[in-house]
Amino acid sequence: MNYTLHQLKVFLRVSQTLSITKAAEDLHLSQPAVSIQMRNLQEQFNVPIMEIIGRKVYITEFGKEIAGAAARILEEVEAINNKAAAFKVELIGNLSFTAVSTGKYVMPYFLSDFLKAHPGLDLVLDVTNRARVIESLEKNEVDFALVSLLPGHMQVEQVDLMDNRLFLVGNNEEFTSKKQPPDILSRVPLIFRESGSGTRKVMERYLTQHNYNVSSRLELTSNEAVKQAVIAGLGYSIMPLIGMRNELNRGELKIIPVEGFPIKSTWKLIWLKEKRLSPAAAAYLDYIRKHKEKIILRYFSE
Repeated sequence: MNYTLHQLKVFLRVSQTLSITKAAEDLHLSQPAVSIQMRNLQEQFNVPIMEIIGRKVYITEFGKEIAGAAARILEEVEAINNKAAAFKVELIGNLSFTAVSTGKYVMPYFLSDFLKAHPGLDLVLDVTNRARVIESLEKNEVDFALVSLLPGHMQVEQVDLMDNRLFLVGNNEEFTSKKQPPDILSRVPLIFRESGSGTRKVMERYLTQHNYNVSSRLELTSNEAVKQAVIAGLGYSIMPLIGMRNELNRGELKIIPVEGFPIKSTWKLIWLKEKRLSPAAAAYLDYIRKHKEKIILRYFSE
């Protein structure tokens, strides 16, 4: 069977009007076009669906069954189209994100105005460690992930959101009077994030590139824990500026000027390369591409 929705629609109208001419007028088609569609539909069945005697159209009993089925099918198609239109215009449904822990200082600002414009959307935002972020993305559990370093083993698409600048920080002004040489990193006790953290990877990459040996180190499992350890005087750390603005404003943390700093990476919104985005997710991507510069200027300019 190769009949089409268009053929069913034309036949339904013919069965309702009992007239090729009237059906053609209602559907804005020519009479020959309607006749061709009826002939093509009839060829799908061994039993007649209609008869034309004189100039009158008669629908057979089998044809009436087909017309009834066509009406139900076309109603379902209309319902599907309405639902698709609702998603496209009103954007109802879910929008899901996962973000590395420091991303909690970034992601809300790139969501706020979009969600206000589309109150029918439900947001799921999971802020967690990098390993769980990558796992959620790999299992296709979320629409998007926010990271500063791309996963090396997955095919992903990406949109760069904004720079991620990392500085050396401490809790006093001992080294803030002048710019320090990079080897200060081998002379002060350093506090690290846990293994697998994006910040940890950036920090270790920098140390490896410059062949700095770290003699004393402490490892903690969250950005907040690292901040508190630095504030308490347990050591120094390389941290994203975005996550310590309040502590800097209160004077609890001090940026230590170091030659070659800040270290830079980029906050990236990523999603699986073969993922079929929902209308809500596609609309969000369009929003980000159009408005990210304005968001950065509004919330993150210094």
